[in-house]
Amino acid sequence: MMKYDVIVIGGGPSGLMASIAAGENHAKVLLIDKGTKLGRKLAISGGGRCNVTNRLPIDEIVKHIPGNGRFLYSAFSIFNNEDIIRFFENLGIKLKEEDHGRMFPVSNRAQSVVDALLNRLSQLNVEIRTNMIVKDLHFKDGRVESVELINGDKLETNSIVVAVGGKSVPHTGSTGDGFPWAEKAGHTISELFPTEVPVTSDEPFIKEKTLQGLSLRDVAVSVLNPKGKPLITHRMDMLFTHFGISGPAVLRCSQFVVKAMKKWKLKHVTMGIDALPDFNEEELFQQVIKLVKEEPKKAIKNSFKGLLPERYLLFLLETNRMDPNTQGSSISNDLLRSFSKSCKQFQFQVNGTLPLEKAFVTGGGVSVKEIEPKTMESKLVQGLYFCGEVLDVYGYTGGYNITSALVTGRLAGMNAASKHEEPI
Repeated sequence: MMKYDVIVIGGGPSGLMASIAAGENHAKVLLIDKGTKLGRKLAISGGGRCNVTNRLPIDEIVKHIPGNGRFLYSAFSIFNNEDIIRFFENLGIKLKEEDHGRMFPVSNRAQSVVDALLNRLSQLNVEIRTNMIVKDLHFKDGRVESVELINGDKLETNSIVVAVGGKSVPHTGSTGDGFPWAEKAGHTISELFPTEVPVTSDEPFIKEKTLQGLSLRDVAVSVLNPKGKPLITHRMDMLFTHFGISGPAVLRCSQFVVKAMKKWKLKHVTMGIDALPDFNEEELFQQVIKLVKEEPKKAIKNSFKGLLPERYLLFLLETNRMDPNTQGSSISNDLLRSFSKSCKQFQFQVNGTLPLEKAFVTGGGVSVKEIEPKTMESKLVQGLYFCGEVLDVYGYTGGYNITSALVTGRLAGMNAASKHEEPI
């Protein structure tokens, strides 16, 4: 039986970082991945540019990880986003900061990040086995014992790092393999659900594709509770699609749609769009009145030109039973007020999201209550570590999930390596 100090399962961001950290701590490391090559999720992240981390202050990063972000405070005290930046620059990857603190390689090539990580693994003599499926993990007397491969081989080890991801983007290898192993070890798996995913709707205007392909820039999108109060609001861009809505603001709202449906046992959830968030409703109404009075004989669609994108303007006029070609002077103040309200709070029903397989991020996972926050070691089985998306930690897109993956991977690898001084 072959013996290793540390076996890392999964060659995504957290697994690569865990393998490097263990190797840098002088452990004999084996990295196993079931795919043909490592770093597949990294290679497609950030639109192929790889958003390696985010430079916002730690408190802001935690706010952008609504799924148990506070769990990461201990980890950030040991290895944080600035350490990630230094780590990559030491590997020869120069980084640049873009909007909202997002950090990208100057090369704009995700593959350059993957290559740098693979070169580091090679320098550290980390053994890599791709196209290798793990069948099971074995534990004995409350600690890890071995990793069993699909071909029947058993690999003995002091430490196992589970870095296999969640269930989102399955073509990169994230198919939920780690959850049965975690359950075997006695861990609780919080219910999995899609996050950072487009939202679906069966509203007539969606089914009829009235607004399909229309982007709204810098709008405030909200998910409302049954009493009509916002659960969450995100001000970013959004897009109408043939099945519902998408775009950055919608992706960030998606997990709240899922949670609201579950919490209140709803088949539909109300969402709202504020297309002009820099005005309050009264200011907008006064602006609308002013535009009409300035040129009363002008068609209303021309008076309001530039207020909103043309397709959305025509849609809201028709929603409020206003003929776009009517002269402004013949439209009542009540109708103009109703139109102003629609600009500020157009509400519509959504009925869920695309499935988990279509999501950018998996919500749920191995309960963080059962993980040591400074080491990523299981509280239930000695020598068993979890990192990355297999954990019940999930954030918005923008470098937050990869930051979580790299930080938890670093801690898992460092601490897994510390076990190699103990007898196997």
